[in-house]
Amino acid sequence: MSVDLGLSPDQEAIAELFDGFFAKESPTSVARAAEPLGFDRALWDKIVELGAPGMGSAVEVGGGGASLGDLVVLAESFGRAIAPVPLIDHLAALAVLDDADLVAGESIAAVALHPADADGRWSMVPAGAVADVVLGVDGDDLVVVRSAPPMAGLRNLGSMPMADRAARDGDRRVVGPVSAFAAVLDRWKLLTAAAQTGIADAALSLAVQYVTERFQFGVPIGSFQSVQHGLADLPIAVDGSRLLTHKAAWALSSSSPGAIDWRHNDITDGPTLASMAWLFATEAALMATDRSLHYHGGYGFAEEYDIQMYYRRARGWSYVLGDPSQECLELSETLFPGGR
Repeated sequence: MSVDLGLSPDQEAIAELFDGFFAKESPTSVARAAEPLGFDRALWDKIVELGAPGMGSAVEVGGGGASLGDLVVLAESFGRAIAPVPLIDHLAALAVLDDADLVAGESIAAVALHPADADGRWSMVPAGAVADVVLGVDGDDLVVVRSAPPMAGLRNLGSMPMADRAARDGDRRVVGPVSAFAAVLDRWKLLTAAAQTGIADAALSLAVQYVTERFQFGVPIGSFQSVQHGLADLPIAVDGSRLLTHKAAWALSSSSPGAIDWRHNDITDGPTLASMAWLFATEAALMATDRSLHYHGGYGFAEEYDIQMYYRRARGWSYVLGDPSQECLELSETLFPGGR
């Protein structure tokens, strides 16, 4: 029996649409011009016209009814362009929100990845500087708060519109118990993994382009065996990341209970796969951007070269949830309870 690991016809259409859109409307010059805040309102308005903010919401509330697999395709195109809009956070928040203005993209949603502190503050919300709505945990509740965005953020390596936000000021309502946040976080990990896959893919393309155009000793530096060896395993990392992310999307969409059986290589539990995909894609993006920047030599650190932006975002996006090693420890406990 053969297994088709390619995209469905609908997903191929989504990839073609958004790859073309970002290539035209969000070349790297747009990301560069949006720094340091990392937000381009005009680009967001154009994304709204395509229906991307509500693409994963139910048709009954005005959304596109897209599957998680479809959103993964969109998120990879987004990451490949390092587009300066908080699309990942917005799509993650809409896992539990269906407000009409959010589905339409008229308002922007952010996800507070960490619970509010004792003073009712969410720290370092990734899209907090520009979001009209922030979703997060406060005490025993999952709450959503509407308030005016500060439009000024904390300087950060990934040029994200990051800011602290109040969890108890503004128009606040309880969405559900703390446990309801799990679905939001799983979707955030999944879509961030897809975006990191896009970063890794773009970094590989930049590296291949540079080493075929840069000459040394009268030949392209890509003809040097050491350079070839350094690039040879990157396509495996990119494709592996893409495959694992799509498997996680499938598992999270499944109505059947998932399995966690490492002895027989049978992992079909959605949250577990989302964590695995996030970790794998993070590592792929870090490795691909590191090698690509390295092969650019000193030029890789220059602001006019694109690879430095991908390098910084791969690292900034990797640590916004916290140290990935902590996620590894939690995953290992899930896979091997008690260290067995």
